[in-house]
Amino acid sequence: MIINHPILGPRDSQEFTYLGDAALIDRPDWQAEGAADQFHDYLYLRDNPAGEHRELWFHEQGDRSWLVVTRNTVTHEILNVELARDVARARGRSK
Repeated sequence: MIINHPILGPRDSQEFTYLGDAALIDRPDWQAEGAADQFHDYLYLRDNPAGEHRELWFHEQGDRSWLVVTRNTVTHEILNVELARDVARARGRSK
């Protein structure tokens, strides 16, 4: 599987480590009411969809960047690749 890195171009997926659901970017506020329950869900509950899914990948054998990869989990087709820092910044502005 080839991941089209936004900075470095096409790279083999073996250079990367899969880290899980991209929803991990949305870490709960530890001071919020019900934070313990929110952190439980954040740490232990994951969706396992068949189809389009956003995932975190780490470029371990390259520039060590974090990527958000939108991938079809059935066909393994990669639909979009973004730098995780850009996704996190965009989410911060939208809140």
